[in-house]
Amino acid sequence: MLLRSLGATLAAARVFSTKAAKVTTLGLATEKKGAGGRDTLGRRLLSLVYAKRSAAITIRKWKEEGHTVRKYELNRIVRELRKLKRYKHALEVCEWMELQYDIKLVSGDYAVHLDLISKIRGLSSAENFFENLPDKMRGPDTCSALLHSYVQNKKSAEAEALMEKMSECGFLKCPLPYNHMLNLYISNGQLDKVPQMLQELKKNTSPDVVTYNLWLTACASQNDKETAEKAFLELKKAKIDPDWISYSTLTSLYIKMELPEKAATTLKEMEKRTCRKNRVAYSSLLSLYTNMGYKDEVLRIWKKMMSLFAKMNDAEYTCVISSLVKLGEFEKAENIYDEWESVSGTGDPRVPNILLAAYINRNQLEMAESFYNRLVTKGIKPCYTTWELLTWGYLKKGHMEKVLECFKKAIGSVRKWVPDHRLITAAYNKLEEQGDIDGAEHLLVTLRNAGHVSTEIYNLLVRTYAKAGKMPLIIVERMQKDNVQMDADTQKLLKITSEMPVSEVSSIFS
Repeated sequence: MLLRSLGATLAAARVFSTKAAKVTTLGLATEKKGAGGRDTLGRRLLSLVYAKRSAAITIRKWKEEGHTVRKYELNRIVRELRKLKRYKHALEVCEWMELQYDIKLVSGDYAVHLDLISKIRGLSSAENFFENLPDKMRGPDTCSALLHSYVQNKKSAEAEALMEKMSECGFLKCPLPYNHMLNLYISNGQLDKVPQMLQELKKNTSPDVVTYNLWLTACASQNDKETAEKAFLELKKAKIDPDWISYSTLTSLYIKMELPEKAATTLKEMEKRTCRKNRVAYSSLLSLYTNMGYKDEVLRIWKKMMSLFAKMNDAEYTCVISSLVKLGEFEKAENIYDEWESVSGTGDPRVPNILLAAYINRNQLEMAESFYNRLVTKGIKPCYTTWELLTWGYLKKGHMEKVLECFKKAIGSVRKWVPDHRLITAAYNKLEEQGDIDGAEHLLVTLRNAGHVSTEIYNLLVRTYAKAGKMPLIIVERMQKDNVQMDADTQKLLKITSEMPVSEVSSIFS
């Protein structure tokens, strides 16, 4: 049903331009500088920081004040809002444009609209939007947007069905849809489908640099150096300029294959293609130089970043601190963390968690505790990882009371807890080692409250009783109440403990 009339629109699609009206390449930042501080619609819409505020009301008020609203200006604003991940307000601008009789929308506009609906309201709403489009607007642009939504939601069957329809309609005349499918297969681990998709792409159109980068990524994930080098050679023969991503992917592969000379060569080529516009490339450089063990290069790149950008973001601080910790430059990592703490207003716990993990890995529990207290003093709210790290730290030292306290706080810090079986088992093993049946029972209560009680958990509990030389009360009844089945290990453990003295602790939790 979704694609019921896609084939019927083929003739119309061939004569209808699939490109949205061209917009000026000047960004809103340029507009701000040239405007001399004057009020603009772009400024008003970008100032809507809170999602509850309405972009449509802002535009309407602008018009009521006697200002003109132009489509190219709104398209530019939507583009800037998308860059800032302000998808709700971008969608509201698109919806406002759709309601205006004097604004003529083309398929490219609807493609952007569909993508925003998928991000805000989900895939089903995006499908409904596509279904209700005018026939002549179900062309390559909107089909590619829907395909992108399927890829983002990892819907392989739906994406493949749409690709087949697009092929029937002659919509596969550029590499974009194929790139979407390559991305899907790589993210889903369906690497066996990559060669066939590449073959179909080359039969119908020409690969672009994104195609080759995806091909290189697939090769790197399989440690296939020969095919990766073949792909890169083909890229060069096609007279396509490799970008920093091309060289970054090759460098990662060479590092994994322990080919330091080749890695050093491609890394230098990558750095030549790194510039202010591709800011994220600098973090990639930091990571790659770290993996090669080049301490001086890491510090050089960080110094270069500091000179290029007025302020580092949390992700960049996270990257450099992680790099320095990995390279053993712990004091330098602490100094950069101090800098982050003094300039950042986000309070993102992921940054300090790097040092917290390092203290714990180095068995410096007192330092970890002191550092945690510092975070609290600075108003940084611990997250799940913070509590999990502290749990491991106390577990290594056998401080089980604090283990249980931190573990409980860890679970309570997230809406939905994904059980960490390794941590649970390690905690119970330590409790068993200490014969701490009170702690084992408290851990069971914490896990029950989190909705995670199993046969394995009960077996770990009873093992603790066995180690302590005590018999637990009414375990069978408690397991039935928790809807947990006994297995052979449970029965064996209960038989062993049945000859031991009754525990007073078990009566409290029975």
